[in-house]
Amino acid sequence: MSDSATFIHESAYVDAGAQIGEGTKIWHFSHVNAGAVIGGKCSLGQNVVVMNDVKIGNNVKIQNNVSVYDAVELEDDVFCGPSMVFTNVINPRSHVPRKTEYRKTLVKKGASIGANATIVCGVTLGEYAFVGAGSVVTRDVPAYALVAGVPARRIGWMCQCGDRLPDAGSGRCAACGTEYEARGETIERVSK
Repeated sequence: MSDSATFIHESAYVDAGAQIGEGTKIWHFSHVNAGAVIGGKCSLGQNVVVMNDVKIGNNVKIQNNVSVYDAVELEDDVFCGPSMVFTNVINPRSHVPRKTEYRKTLVKKGASIGANATIVCGVTLGEYAFVGAGSVVTRDVPAYALVAGVPARRIGWMCQCGDRLPDAGSGRCAACGTEYEARGETIERVSK
């Protein structure tokens, strides 16, 4: 199997109508629903579920035991750690239908979500944001922010390359040399 070949493990289910990009790999016991759109060069680990109203960009890595529910969008280069959780209804009840109340969750380019983290529906994770393992995200996360805890709070900043930045946000990444500048409650990349 070449890297450009799409691979679907024999135990996985991909419903007719699902769009799967070139080079994507779907592993054991996963299920991709008919309306899902998945880009190229993605990896869906064991026991991943992708529902109908889901859009996944290119080069997205979804580790084992993750369910990507309706109204979730993952842009390019997103990483979803093992057993992390998305939700799509803010106040679920078994006896009350809420399918018309799904809240959109957007995970922007390059963001990483740690193992066992929970993303409460209706939030946006900014570009290259980093959610620590076990965190519960209940509100939007700025680009490049490092968040952790229950509920998740910003505890620092992360470079696009994945190394932690100086706590003030301004300065150069020690690993790759990219420069950032603080702008109030956010930071911006100013040079490579």
